[in-house]
Amino acid sequence: MNARVSEPQAPARAPLARQLTRFVISGGISAVVDFGLLNLLMAVGLGPSLAKALSFIAGTTTAYLINRRWTFEADPSKRRFAAVVALYGLTFAVQVGLWTLCYPWLLATTGSDAWARIGGFVIAQGVATTVNFVVQRSLIFR
Repeated sequence: MNARVSEPQAPARAPLARQLTRFVISGGISAVVDFGLLNLLMAVGLGPSLAKALSFIAGTTTAYLINRRWTFEADPSKRRFAAVVALYGLTFAVQVGLWTLCYPWLLATTGSDAWARIGGFVIAQGVATTVNFVVQRSLIFR
């Protein structure tokens, strides 16, 4: 009798549509944290770039915690955490850089601080979110 012992299999990867949906939901929650803190910090007198830097850190920390556990259903790992920190360093530069360029330009173009904040936030957040999802799904949580 030839009993065959099978190798344990890794859990199946969640379908792209489910991961993307969850990523968007967690991104929405994180964006509320980010944008809410941005406005609060600017209201208490912090400059736009420093306020954005601090709000980005709070928003991305929220996103990591939700995405690791819920979106990508991954166990904690020092390697993954280090990779996410590196990715967030990149997206930090992208997001704060785009915000720093877009906010004053939109303020001068529209004459409205509210529209400049919203527009700058949406542009910076949109680019950073796209980069984050692609890298997390294809490299970090594959």
